[in-house]
Amino acid sequence: MAAASSLHVAAPAATPRVGSIGHKSASAARSVRVARSGAVARSGGRLVACAAVATKADAPASDAASKSEGHEVLLFEALREGLMEEMEADPTVCVFGEDVGHYGGSYKVTKGLADKYGDLRVLDTPIAENSFTGMGVGAGMKGLRPVVEGMNMGFLLLAYNQISNNCGMLHYTSGGQFKIPLVIRGPGGVGRQLGAEHSQRLESYFQSIPGLQMVACSTPYNAKGLMKAAIRSENPVVLFEHVLLYNLKEKIPDEEYVCCLEEAEMVRPGEHVTILTYSRMRYHVMQAAKTLVNKGYDPEVIDIRSLKPFDLHTIGNSIKKTHRVLIVEECMRTGGIGASLRSAIIDNFWDYLDAPIMCLSSQDVPTPYAASLEDATVVQPAQIVAAVEQICQ
Repeated sequence: MAAASSLHVAAPAATPRVGSIGHKSASAARSVRVARSGAVARSGGRLVACAAVATKADAPASDAASKSEGHEVLLFEALREGLMEEMEADPTVCVFGEDVGHYGGSYKVTKGLADKYGDLRVLDTPIAENSFTGMGVGAGMKGLRPVVEGMNMGFLLLAYNQISNNCGMLHYTSGGQFKIPLVIRGPGGVGRQLGAEHSQRLESYFQSIPGLQMVACSTPYNAKGLMKAAIRSENPVVLFEHVLLYNLKEKIPDEEYVCCLEEAEMVRPGEHVTILTYSRMRYHVMQAAKTLVNKGYDPEVIDIRSLKPFDLHTIGNSIKKTHRVLIVEECMRTGGIGASLRSAIIDNFWDYLDAPIMCLSSQDVPTPYAASLEDATVVQPAQIVAAVEQICQ
């Protein structure tokens, strides 16, 4: 028992991580060769890309994809492409959830999959999150690779016991006898007047569960790449999708590619301050960055993508250059992802900081239904601009 980690394989010692006993995201039988330097490599006709670290001259992976040959897709279509490619390549990949079958899912991520792969591989379930999530755990133990869709991430609180006591711990508590290659995915975040119960940000709820990996997609490019990587992982992976990002459009490569589950993405290289963000807040930060550049600031923007474990290699390299950090998140301020990230930075990079770390988070209140009040609970670009000006004084 002592030899069994809560995750499947030990992470490389050369790259510090925080938040989990990390491991590589693919098994030896289904290895994902990832270009760690941010380059693009080809192996056996497969395009493998990973843009975690970029220099000033490097273009972000997303931008590089948009300039090359490819096809335009919406984010929900990119998720579907990734899921379909994995189902085509591996007959053990299957989907469970409410209305995922012939209806195509509440946001049409699984549209057409039931017609192509049948009702047993794309299984419509009753409204019973604890039951079908537990079924996903059991299916993973028996050799399948289930993808469990929560119609809304808030509903997965009903399956918290299965996710925590079963999904995250069984590899460890079985002494390594069982692996749980399970993906749990679905929409979350603050939408447009969806009300408190449908506007949950549950990242911090799942962060403390041993054995889980967590990633958050923000573009069609990384949505597809992270979906494929999560399905191939031997660990249970929670993939957070933001309800307001499904209709983002981007050109992605025609060839197959996979993103690394454990690496952040350099969105904009800069010199004056490191801004760490993820999911929808990436776009609020980039909107603020335009204003900051006009005011003479040069912010470095990193989409952390991996919420557990943190990519402290990429984050640390940036901090050693800028010496100032701003964290921008949609998660709650108390006990959120930003609080954990701030702690990790203080523990590892305290000597490189020239100013206190600032963290902009959502208000610790249930999300109001009224649009003006809803906006007031979430970080806005003007607040980001003001925070950077304060840090750089």
